[in-house]
Order: sequence, then structure tokens, then C-alpha cells
Amino acid sequence: MANVTEIAKAVTIAYGDKDWGKVKDLFAADAVYDEKGTHRRVQGVEQIIDAWKGWAAAFPDSKATFVREFASGDTAVIEVVWKGVHTGPLQLPSGAIPASAKPIELPACQVVQVEGGKVQSFTHYFDMLTLLTQIGAIKE
Repeated sequence: MANVTEIAKAVTIAYGDKDWGKVKDLFAADAVYDEKGTHRRVQGVEQIIDAWKGWAAAFPDSKATFVREFASGDTAVIEVVWKGVHTGPLQLPSGAIPASAKPIELPACQVVQVEGGKVQSFTHYFDMLTLLTQIGAIKE
């Protein structure tokens, strides 16, 4: 069986590959995804995939580079840097931000809890203001 860090990294890699079947296999059916940058919290693997598909629509080439990792017990903490180009509309509660064709380089931290070989909770910390500035939605 893969260890906690391998499972946590595998789910981020599956997102980068836009392999929704693999994402579904890696999450527990009732998993929780808590996205601190947007204040969005969803429960259930299908809702998580829907949220992630929204990011993939806005940044189809988005992938994470792993910077460092730490694991203790059932929890992995992984620092990543997201890179991609904003080529699709970014859906926000306030409306869609049209594609800007601008690149992003966004540091983030993921706290991933694994139970029984499946991701049970995934908390994602990133600075939404940095993202919005990089795509030109907010002026510096």
C-alpha cells in the first residue's frame, strides 16, 4: 500500500493530468475538500471533481510542482507551486472572469488526511489575491 505522502501527491498529479477517474479512485466517497483561498468547502468526491473541473476549465494546463513535504501519522503537508495559463473563464461566486492568456505561478500548501488508503480530507491554502493579480483581474 502506498504511504500517506504518495497518496497525497498522487491526487495532485491526477488533477494535473486531468484524470478524473484516478481522482475519484484516490478520494473517499464522502471526502471533504476545503479551499481556503475561495472559502469553498465541498463534501463528496463528485462535488470535489466538479470544483476541480472548474479550475481545469480556467487553467487547462495547470500542474503543481512539489516543493517539500512532511508527513505524520495519517496526514501529509505538501508545499506546491501551481503553474498554468488562464485560457478559459474562471468561475467565481461574483461571476466569471474571462480568459486573460496570462500565466500564473501560485505557491500553495495542501494538508491531506488519508484513511484506509483514500484521501478523506484535503485542505488547500493559497492566496487568491495573488492569483487575481497575476491574471489581471486586480491591478497592483
